[in-house]
Amino acid sequence: MINAMWIWGALGLVLLAVEMATGTFYILWFGIAGLCVAIITGLLPTITPAIQFAIYALLSLGSLAIWKTYYIRHETHSRVGQSQGEEIGRTGTVIESVSLKKNGRIRFTQGVMGSREWVAIGDETIEEGSEATVVAVVGNALKISKV
Repeated sequence: MINAMWIWGALGLVLLAVEMATGTFYILWFGIAGLCVAIITGLLPTITPAIQFAIYALLSLGSLAIWKTYYIRHETHSRVGQSQGEEIGRTGTVIESVSLKKNGRIRFTQGVMGSREWVAIGDETIEEGSEATVVAVVGNALKISKV
């Protein structure tokens, strides 16, 4: 019969290979736990299968829970085809009034991100003909404020 150490070691390596193929970091902890149980059963070969499974469950779920608790996701809001913030601070003329309840439009003398006119949103009322500055990009609209 095959030694339990080799079974746990093979399980750990297979799970690590699956993790390398997917890159999710979830399966990683199960693979590492399998390798740890393989080491434990190699050092203490008389451990019963029930205790081996308990150790595996404790290690895999515990390490996954610890990782999820302390993992900080760094979101990168990729704006493909956009100039990544160079439009902020540009000044244009409001051609349709903007308010909290109504989107308007803003026109620039020189194109911003490929267009001269954009949908504009704002936290304040800005009348038609006023000058406004871009403070943020929100989806496909530019958030503006009075100059």
